[in-house]
Amino acid sequence: MNASKPKKCYIETYGCQMNVADSEVVTSILNEEGYELTQDMTKADLILVNTCSIRENAEQRVWGRLDVFRQIKEKNPHTKVGVIGCMAERLREKVVEREKSVDLVLGPDTYRSLPELLEEVDSGHKGINTLLSKEETYGDIVPVRTHKNNLSAFISIMRGCNNMCAYCIVPFVRGRERSRDPETIESEVRHLSQKGYKEITLIGQNVDSYNRKKGGKTLRFADLLEQVAGIDHEMRIRFATSHPKDLSDDVLKTMADHPNICRHIHLPVQSGSTRILKAMNRGYTREWYLNRIDAIRHHLPEAEITTDIMTGFCSETEEDHKQTLSLIEYARYDFAYMFKYSERPGTKAARKMNDDVDEQTKKQRLNEIIKLQNQIGAANKKNSIGKTFTVLVEGTSKKSNNDYFGRNSQNQVVVFPKNRVKPGEYVNVKIENSTSATLLGKVIED
Repeated sequence: MNASKPKKCYIETYGCQMNVADSEVVTSILNEEGYELTQDMTKADLILVNTCSIRENAEQRVWGRLDVFRQIKEKNPHTKVGVIGCMAERLREKVVEREKSVDLVLGPDTYRSLPELLEEVDSGHKGINTLLSKEETYGDIVPVRTHKNNLSAFISIMRGCNNMCAYCIVPFVRGRERSRDPETIESEVRHLSQKGYKEITLIGQNVDSYNRKKGGKTLRFADLLEQVAGIDHEMRIRFATSHPKDLSDDVLKTMADHPNICRHIHLPVQSGSTRILKAMNRGYTREWYLNRIDAIRHHLPEAEITTDIMTGFCSETEEDHKQTLSLIEYARYDFAYMFKYSERPGTKAARKMNDDVDEQTKKQRLNEIIKLQNQIGAANKKNSIGKTFTVLVEGTSKKSNNDYFGRNSQNQVVVFPKNRVKPGEYVNVKIENSTSATLLGKVIED
């Protein structure tokens, strides 16, 4: 540990939960080098932007932020600027050539090399490392938790992805799948439990493909989920993201057996058309996906399901679009991330397929999907009126200082008047009203 006066580091994180967890790993590494986090970028000795390449608009935001960081560096020449994460992996040369103010470029598997690269920068050189790894999981690094409420935390259980979806850049920027040692995962859960955390989310590109040998046996995700759930019965367990082709009945049965495993599954469908799913290389059919929806309803009738939906993928017809709409009607999602297809350089779709659905059609289809899903989401919320849910109080509502907000097991946001409760407590809330995105209720006194 560097015994000199702590240096200041400012980190901005874009993209998925995996990036949030990675930023916490990076913070831990920097702490060992004498850095502490600051919320004021103008006072930072080191500015890092943790990037995402899944969608083009995420990358465009980063280019804009780099302009801001460059201006800060012009006023404070000692400040180091680094680009880390997926965009650094994908666009290393472009970042170095275009942004002369960038000193560091690190891919998702190279954060351990940060101390050495900082020394390179101090010597007047660029610090660059974007090598992918077949083993790195950062399992032995205790992340520095940056979530302000100190109630919930992400735990990365695996890295990388073996699913070569035609539209997706993830396997190229995060490498192949590798699962973390279960003992390090369990140790991290115990540590968080002892510190008073009330909720953890197990994360990975595809948690259902978790696969690790232990004591001559192979642990699958259902096994890991059961072990984690048994550590602290008062701690809620969530996970994301599930891949439809890998979501097993064993996982659903494990969830049903443990009340502290939350009744929420994020199950990205992307399209309701088997033909488009095949073109996407998703590894399942419409019928298989609907079978998984039925299995969830059977084993976990109180669960809510959320999803990702992409419209306008290569060669999508109006009939394909209608099949997506009908699947949405069947699944009755509580919430969905909905977006138009945009070509990502380097993917199979970019190399071998024609982006032949015009923008106006994409926009029209997306609007139809959004309208339908919003109607279903609002109806789901109304169906909760009169029910009582156990809610983890997370803090004061953004819209009113007189209200608290929290989430139920189904991952729905619940808002209720402040009472004799405080953040970190579980309360029973009876739902009296709803909006399209939120449940409104009051605390039921014991």
